[in-house]
Amino acid sequence: MIHDTQMDYYGTPLATCSSDRSVKIFGVCNGGQILIADLRGHEGPVWQVAWAHPMYGNILASCSYDRKVIIWREENGTWEKSHEHAGHDSSVNSVCWAPHDYGLILACGSSDGAISLLTYTGEGQWEVKKINNAHTIGCNAVSWAPAVVPGSLVDQPSGQKPNYIKKFASGGCDNLIKLWKEEEDGQWKEEQKLEAHSDWVQDVAWAPSIGLSTSTIASCSQDGRVFIWTCDDASGNTWSPKLLHKFSDVMWHVSWSITANILAVSGGDNKELQMQPQIDHLP
Repeated sequence: MIHDTQMDYYGTPLATCSSDRSVKIFGVCNGGQILIADLRGHEGPVWQVAWAHPMYGNILASCSYDRKVIIWREENGTWEKSHEHAGHDSSVNSVCWAPHDYGLILACGSSDGAISLLTYTGEGQWEVKKINNAHTIGCNAVSWAPAVVPGSLVDQPSGQKPNYIKKFASGGCDNLIKLWKEEEDGQWKEEQKLEAHSDWVQDVAWAPSIGLSTSTIASCSQDGRVFIWTCDDASGNTWSPKLLHKFSDVMWHVSWSITANILAVSGGDNKELQMQPQIDHLP
C-alpha cells in the first residue's frame, strides 16, 4: 500500500513511500513515469516523504514505523542515504521541511509524543532539538508556518528586512492542534492550543501566505471533520475555527494549493476532494 506521494518543487520527480518499506522516485514526463531510484533503508512501513527546497540540492526525507527518519540526497545522479535519525521510541508519522529562508530544518512528529527538529549545521552534521510530551499518546502531523510576517504585504516598510519568527503547527492523539514558536534562546515553546476536534487529529496544514493579515490552518480528524482556523490578530493569539465539512468517515490528509485558495482533502472513503474555503467570510 502506498501511504504518501509528493512532487518536488518543480513538479517533475515524484516520490512515493509504502508498506513494503521502500521509497521510490519516479521521473514524470508526458503523462508517464520512469523509475529513477528505489531507496531501501527503512525496516517498516514508510508513512511520509518530504522534499527539501531545491536551493539545497535534491534532498528527500522519509519517516517510518521503524522509528527512523532518513534523509536522502542525490549526488551525480545517484541517490544515497545522507543521514539517519533514530532518536524516537515509537513510529515517526510525519516529516515537514521548514521554509528555505531558515536553512535546512526538518520537523518530525512521533507516536512517542515527541517532536524532533533536525537542523543542518554543515559538513554532514545535524543538530537535534526535541520537544518531549508535545502530544499525549502521540503526534500525527507537523506543518510549518510560512516565512512571511502576517500583514507584511501592506505594513512592511520598503527595503526593511522582516523579523522572521519560526513557527509550526502539530496535531495529535490528544485531539489537539498545538502551535509552537522558537524563543530567542533557541528553545521551542508551546504558543497555543486549538480545540475543536473530538477525536485524533490526523493532519494539519498551514496555508501559504503572501503577507496578508490573516493566517490560516486546515485540520482534519478521526471524527470526520475538517476545520479551517483563521487568525487576524497581529500577535497570533486569537484563532477562530470554522467547520468546513463533516464527512461520514475518518479524514486522513489536508493539503493547500500554492495560492491557498483550494484545499485538497482525503479520507477513509478512498476519495479525494478539492474544496474552496470562503476564508474572507470567516468570523
